[in-house]
Amino acid sequence: MRLEGLHHITAITGDAPGNVEFYAGVLGLRLVKKTVNFDAPDVYHLYYGDEAGAPGSILTFFEFPGVARGRRGAGAIHRIEWRVASDASIAFWRDRLAARGVASAEDAGELRFEDPEGLAHALVVADVPDPPLRADAPDVPADHALRGFHGVRAYAAGDLATARPAFDALGLTEVGPDTFEAAGERRRGRITWDPSPEEPHREGGGSVHHVAWNAADDEELLALRRALMAAGGRPTPIIDRQYFHSVYQRLPTGVLFELATRDIGFTVDERLESLGQTLKLPPQHEGRREQLERTLTPLPDPRAA
Repeated sequence: MRLEGLHHITAITGDAPGNVEFYAGVLGLRLVKKTVNFDAPDVYHLYYGDEAGAPGSILTFFEFPGVARGRRGAGAIHRIEWRVASDASIAFWRDRLAARGVASAEDAGELRFEDPEGLAHALVVADVPDPPLRADAPDVPADHALRGFHGVRAYAAGDLATARPAFDALGLTEVGPDTFEAAGERRRGRITWDPSPEEPHREGGGSVHHVAWNAADDEELLALRRALMAAGGRPTPIIDRQYFHSVYQRLPTGVLFELATRDIGFTVDERLESLGQTLKLPPQHEGRREQLERTLTPLPDPRAA
């Protein structure tokens, strides 16, 4: 029983149309699913990823229109790391971002930049055997496309040692200073903990809500849930998120971990070739479709463009 790296990362936006323009239009990701927040269906839940919507490539956003920008502080993820193929890819993205007015900087071999709401990203040339998870954007050469997540960087609220029982329960191993990795047969992903700033975290536009790790199915979720409880955690029961089943556990260091299954997927309610083109609602909210289609923010169609 080994987690296959990251499943998805969920963040917050106050501007869904601008979010689509940046992540699909600039970064070349595929808009995989256009649905709503299950717990607050008046707002979008947008999913981006590779061409197949594979776990390990999925970046999602809750839209709260006009929400104030967040602040990265203790107890939160502050940067998302993506893999690219080569130094030539770094150069491609440096030029592409500059042409679109996005500032970037190279540091320690990484290319760092932020989205329009301040969500921080880094592109990393990673020497790993994992298959690339690429989207087919027409203006991004396949050799330079984003290849899925490498990991996340976070600020701990309090002593990192308090989270180690949870890391052990989930099978995360320390692979570097304050860096813990989940490595399965096909994929790996990591979380690195950096010294925290003095300012407290404030959730808002451009902030990360949670990080999800890639589990196989309900059987594995239950086993991991038992392991977390044995380590003193208080994980949630299994929750049905339609495209995966989930268990949540907030670490003593503040970051919210999710375990999400890969056995359902995004083609459960639409065909692969039409992913992300129409609004998909969970069954409990289908009766509100007419009202939701009137009130949700109109979005551009990145594939049509």
